[in-house]
Amino acid sequence: MASKLLLTLSLLLLTLILHTFGTTALAKRTNPNPPPNQNPTTTEFIKSSCKATRYPAACVQTLSGYASAIRQSEQQLAVTALSVSVSKTRSCASFVKGMKPREYNALRDCVENMNDSVDRLNQSVKELGLVGMGMGMGKAKGKGKAKDFAWHVSNVQTWVSAAITDQDTCLDGLDGPHVDANLRASVRPRVVYASQVTSNALALVNHFASKYRSA
Repeated sequence: MASKLLLTLSLLLLTLILHTFGTTALAKRTNPNPPPNQNPTTTEFIKSSCKATRYPAACVQTLSGYASAIRQSEQQLAVTALSVSVSKTRSCASFVKGMKPREYNALRDCVENMNDSVDRLNQSVKELGLVGMGMGMGKAKGKGKAKDFAWHVSNVQTWVSAAITDQDTCLDGLDGPHVDANLRASVRPRVVYASQVTSNALALVNHFASKYRSA
């Protein structure tokens, strides 16, 4: 009698567990939670903005993880894109620095180019951060503030363009006869990617500037 009662209770408990598990699984399928830091509206804003870039897929890939910081702000989007560019370019230079001395020496000029690129991009991040301090949008911004805006943005555009030139110079150097083919194959994709991300950042800076001027 006791064994039958125990068996019955066990079956009831198993049924309850299976029912609970099935209900929970169904709830997860029908009510999926958005990934952390992924606001659907902001994600769409990023995708839409990235259409203005030369490499939209790379743009969305590198910026989607910062949706919570971007918050549908054209300026914050551009600042974030520049910051990502700094990170990718610095990572590329660090990769080369970590190579054997003989390999590093063959790419010394490239490393210097990438370091120069990082410096210019860092300047750009700081400069773009100054835009909007005390500046309103639309008619309230005034002529003086509009001139300040134009000055800051012009500096950013000049420095980012120079950073891209540094990266292109590095790429040109990789085609030299002193660079081993295997070494070239390991470094080139990293420099190309950094260059693409930087190109996207410049496009987003230009996009932000055009939005501001038309406000």
